[in-house]
Amino acid sequence: MLARTADSLFWLGRYMERAGNVARALNATLRMASLAAPRGTELAEWSALLDATGSAEHYEQLYGDPTPEQVARWLTLDTLNLSSIASCFESARRNARAVRTALTVDMWEAVNDTWIDLRKLDPHEAGGDRLMGFNDWVLSRAVLFNGAAMDTMLRDDAWRFVRLGTMLERADNTVRLLAAHSAAFGTETENAPENYAQWQGLLRSVAALRAYQHLFRERLRPLRVVELLLMRPEYPRSVSACYEEVNDILSVLAMSDGEDRVACRRLAAALRGRCVEHTPARLMDGALAELLAEVISGNQRLGDSIGRCFLIG
Repeated sequence: MLARTADSLFWLGRYMERAGNVARALNATLRMASLAAPRGTELAEWSALLDATGSAEHYEQLYGDPTPEQVARWLTLDTLNLSSIASCFESARRNARAVRTALTVDMWEAVNDTWIDLRKLDPHEAGGDRLMGFNDWVLSRAVLFNGAAMDTMLRDDAWRFVRLGTMLERADNTVRLLAAHSAAFGTETENAPENYAQWQGLLRSVAALRAYQHLFRERLRPLRVVELLLMRPEYPRSVSACYEEVNDILSVLAMSDGEDRVACRRLAAALRGRCVEHTPARLMDGALAELLAEVISGNQRLGDSIGRCFLIG
């Protein structure tokens, strides 16, 4: 496969996944901010969301201190933010158009129809009381794209590059959300009501609340939340599950074992190993923040390595 084609497929997967992740996190933040309002700490939830999306510094340079309305617009329709939902859908459609013949009809229509509907959207539909409804629409479009890919695409290299981008983006999102809320995972504050709400909001941000209930059948505990989102292979948005699939895909793609490709696979395997080498209790004793920072940095290096090995950049 041409590197340019692989690059477009990879970024198509990343941008569609990113749009859904932002929408889900926004809805969770709206709920959390309403709970925090009586304590006057709702702005902290919006700051944490900016941190989780990796856009806090850029936002501050442009707009200063966060406000709910401005952060919501920044993450939905602001094209100055390259990770806003509007920017993600625009970039996804551009990449899909470049490789249209490599996609199924259902995949192309999922991307193109989303782009068309977004261009027709009244900006007021993505703000105020309508913001949660807009986010639900975004989530439905991301799920539609992923479902079309799962149901209609040949399991060839085109599929693998779309899936590789999706899984790398998913791992990055989960670990960044954990890092943004890491202050709520101290054992000495385990029973604080505000921390309980933080854990619930975090699970909602990655659609994991029901999975937690099914797996553990107990009240929310920080140790269990970290275990689910970082280590559990059954949950498809856990960091270790994402890296396991990334490693499997890279093993198939690397038909020739050049040194760069070997290093690429080793890095993916090492990142998964770091996620599962400690017990949850050990992480609760103070190692969590350091591990999350290491994985965030490692994920960026892995993306760069994939670019050198397989893509045009």
